[in-house]
Amino acid sequence: MRTTARTADVTGPLRDRLSGIGRDSYRRLQTYLIVAVQAGLAAALAWVLAGRVLGNPEPTFAPAAAVGVIAAALGNRTRRTVELIVGVVLGIAVGDLLIAVSGTGPWQTGVIVFLAITGAVLVRGSGALMTQAGGTAVLIATLTPTAPDLELPRTVNALIGGAVGLFVVLVLAPLNPLRTVRRVADPALDLFARELSASARALATGDARDAERVLDRMRAAETELGRLGEVVGAADEVVRFSPVRWRRRRALAAYRRGVEHMDRAFRNSRALVRRIGTTLRDGEPVPAGLPAAVEHFGEAVRLLHREFLAAREPVGARDRVLTAVREAGAACRQDMGFSGTIVVSQLRTAANDLLRATGVPRDEARRMVRRAAAGH
Repeated sequence: MRTTARTADVTGPLRDRLSGIGRDSYRRLQTYLIVAVQAGLAAALAWVLAGRVLGNPEPTFAPAAAVGVIAAALGNRTRRTVELIVGVVLGIAVGDLLIAVSGTGPWQTGVIVFLAITGAVLVRGSGALMTQAGGTAVLIATLTPTAPDLELPRTVNALIGGAVGLFVVLVLAPLNPLRTVRRVADPALDLFARELSASARALATGDARDAERVLDRMRAAETELGRLGEVVGAADEVVRFSPVRWRRRRALAAYRRGVEHMDRAFRNSRALVRRIGTTLRDGEPVPAGLPAAVEHFGEAVRLLHREFLAAREPVGARDRVLTAVREAGAACRQDMGFSGTIVVSQLRTAANDLLRATGVPRDEARRMVRRAAAGH
């Protein structure tokens, strides 16, 4: 019986972990499958355009450049296309200069790559630009002896690939911005709200271990919120530049403005949960209004998500945030310990972040939090 119980204790968490990994992988596949479709389509079109239409005898880099534009990141593809082309030109310039002076060989290749990447650093290039400059320099250094006059076709291929990549993601097969955001935001914000509710229950029941488990889950979920910012950036790029998605601009604007503040609210909420654990471990008094305040704050996250998706002014979320602050303020005026007062302070900070996410200006958000904390 004891062996069976120990086996259950081990296999239960393992099964839950594997199930969670499976769900996360499925959600990622739903989110990024469109990227795979776009990359395959762009690669085929770039090859046809460079090799068949323009007759380029070495069209290989055109599909590579198209895929680079699409796969380098979900957002900022326009900027990355420019970086791609600049990296190609920089790699060609450095490679040609060094080959003319010192010829080709292993040490020459190393020097060429070093100087190309150094040049990319000096022009404040990103990792994508440095990678492209270095890769182009390698090809110039190694292929020039067997494939002379590579410079112009290589540059033309970069232009073709970048243009085709942008055409595919913005016109031919743009992602559905709201559907893509919803697939990431639903689990991320639901988890955010759910863990706040769980921390409120731990506070109400005095279960310090439960609060620690909530904190562990929130730490593990940080990547979910980070992915939301990435996807919102990609969706925003689509609605700004893709004619077929312009009508989604208003609905996405709220997410674009709010995602940074939601990320801050999550981080401050995690600090709040950490201090809840300290409050419980130290046996400090917990007024009934404090768990209620945390629960109201979690509900405000749920309301904000619903109102964003419905393209409504997030009035309900703002009201619920202020209700949470009032409850916490009332609790703070009762018998509380040191860590309990810090819980209230962290909640006010997170409330300010969430109000900012609803579109409230900074000074107005601070004023609203102060008034609510005073009971107004």
